[in-house]
Amino acid sequence: MTRVFITGAAGFIGSNLTDRLLAEGRTVVGWDNFSTGRREFLADALKRPAFSLVRGDNLDAEALRAAMAGCDFVFHLAANADVRYGLQHPERDIQQNTIATFHMLEAMRANGIKRMAFSSTGSVYGEAATIPTPEDAPFPVQTSLYAASKLACEGLIQAYCEGYGFEAHIFRFVSILGERYTHGHVFDFMKQLREHPDYLRVLGDGTQRKSYLHVGDCVSALVSIPAKGFAPDVRQRVAVLNLGTAEYCMVKDSIGWIAARLGISPRLEFTGGERGWVGDNPFIFLDTVRALSTGWKPNLSIREGVERTVDWLAANEWIFSARE
Repeated sequence: MTRVFITGAAGFIGSNLTDRLLAEGRTVVGWDNFSTGRREFLADALKRPAFSLVRGDNLDAEALRAAMAGCDFVFHLAANADVRYGLQHPERDIQQNTIATFHMLEAMRANGIKRMAFSSTGSVYGEAATIPTPEDAPFPVQTSLYAASKLACEGLIQAYCEGYGFEAHIFRFVSILGERYTHGHVFDFMKQLREHPDYLRVLGDGTQRKSYLHVGDCVSALVSIPAKGFAPDVRQRVAVLNLGTAEYCMVKDSIGWIAARLGISPRLEFTGGERGWVGDNPFIFLDTVRALSTGWKPNLSIREGVERTVDWLAANEWIFSARE
């Protein structure tokens, strides 16, 4: 892993990963269409000669293939992560997640690149019967277009590994929090509270149980686990690993931490029901034994992750206008 290609390099996770790899002495080619990514997130990276940024879209197969030339490892992070509004534009998940992943795999094949890591999601488990949910849990009916498209991506990657000799690490994340966070419940709540700090509208009844992971811990896994490679006596070329913490919290808990950090006591208005929207899983908690067995472990608790996210958003209020 010497010259690395990152799709979604200007995004939340991608920019943090870029900084980590550059700090470790890697050469990084960043690729982003800036639909949600921010050039500001790459301010430090752009000062370094080992980093180059290419503006492009994963749906432009020819440009993607050209940009990837000379790299030896791909981190495929770019995706449409708008889970909540997926049903309003169903083609977006298929195009930006599944078709884009096919183009990425073909670009790898054209450039002779064999190794990659992919950001999938714990949402592929749907409303799992087994909690905490292990990687080999039976898949139930898919509950969101986002998860369904990510599962299709996993299938494509596994088939390319079998057919073309690729090696892939597929990471199924819980929701990621932290510095440069641009979407999700903490962002949404803080945006509301900037406008009306006396009350907060909450989708669902607030008892949804969720697990979260700080972006620094996520990036540590992305970098360290693939570096260990695969055992030479193992035929399987795909490693699927859950990433999360060994805990979960209710949405109400998270609201309490956010409000305390901001020094306010908003009145809560719940829309009701155990789901905030169609596809909102009321209980997400992943079994991370497989990832922990590699030597990786998260350093921050969910509460610490939430608090650090609040601090970053409070110090970078420009991000709220940037998303409007």
